[in-house]
Amino acid sequence: MSMLFECEYDGERLVGFDRAAPGEPQRLFRIPDDRLRAAVTSGDATAVRTEALAGGAAEVTVPAGVGEPRYLPPLLPTYTGNALVSGFMGTHRSKFDRAPEPDEEFRAPNWLIKGLATWLRMPGETMTVPASAIALLEEPEVALVYVNDDEGTPHYAGYTFGNDLNDIGLHLRNPWGWTPYAKLCDTSMTPWLFLDKPPQTVTGRIVVERAGETAWEGPFSCGADSIFQRVDDMVDNLFSYPPLRRPGLVNYLLLGADKASYHDGFLLADGDLLTIEVTSHDVVLANAIRYADPVSKS
Repeated sequence: MSMLFECEYDGERLVGFDRAAPGEPQRLFRIPDDRLRAAVTSGDATAVRTEALAGGAAEVTVPAGVGEPRYLPPLLPTYTGNALVSGFMGTHRSKFDRAPEPDEEFRAPNWLIKGLATWLRMPGETMTVPASAIALLEEPEVALVYVNDDEGTPHYAGYTFGNDLNDIGLHLRNPWGWTPYAKLCDTSMTPWLFLDKPPQTVTGRIVVERAGETAWEGPFSCGADSIFQRVDDMVDNLFSYPPLRRPGLVNYLLLGADKASYHDGFLLADGDLLTIEVTSHDVVLANAIRYADPVSKS
C-alpha cells in the first residue's frame, strides 16, 4: 500500500513515503506545499512519490538514533484554522438489529464536529480529557482525508486511523443534547496517509496498560465491511453542505467505531496508556490519558 506522511525536522517541513525500520535512517524529501496539494487535488499523489523516489526532489536523511522528526496530521495546512475534524456516529453494524438491504434507501447517520485539526494528538502524545469526565470510551476509526481545491470541490486524498476518545458516560445521560460535550476530549491520529480507496477490512486490537500492566484488551474492526451505511453515501451527503466545501479546507472524516472497553465493563482511568494496534495495516497508535485539572474560579 502506497503512503505518504509529513513531519517537521531541523526547522523544515518534509515529506516521507516509507517508514524506516527500527535502527535504520529515515528518508525524507523537500516537496513544496503547493506541489503536494496540487498532486492531491488532481488525484495524482502517487506521482509525487514516484518522482521523489526517482531523485526528483531534494532528499534529507535522518540518521537512526539522532533525533525523531515531529510527525504531523496528514496534509495539515500550514495556515491555522483551515482544517476540520468531524465524525459519524452509530455507523457500525453491531449497533443495528438487522443487516442492510442491498438497495436500501440511505439514511444519514448522526454527525458532529470534533474540532480544528490543529487540536489532533499524534502517536506518543498525551490525550487530555475534561476533569469532569464520567466514563471514557476509546474509538478506533478509519479517518478519510479530503482536500478542497480553490473552487471548493472536495478531493479524496487517502485514509489514516484515529482514536475518537469521548465521554460515553456523559453521552448516555442525555444522548440527544450532551453528545457534543461528551466529544470534547482530545482525538489522536496516525500521520500515515494511505493512498488508496477507503479500506473494506480493518482489524486490530486495543490494549490498555495501567501502571505498566495490561488492564484490558480486546479486538476491533472499523473498515467499510463493518459499517451499516455505504461510505460513499455518507460522504456525498456530508459534502452537500456548503460550509464543508470552503476553498482550501482539509476535512478529516472519522467513520465511526464499534463497541470497546466500556461495553465490556472496563473504565479508563487517569494515566492509562491506550494502544490501538491496527494489525491489518501494521499501524500502532499509542497515547496516554490525562484528566485536566479542574478550572479554578476567581
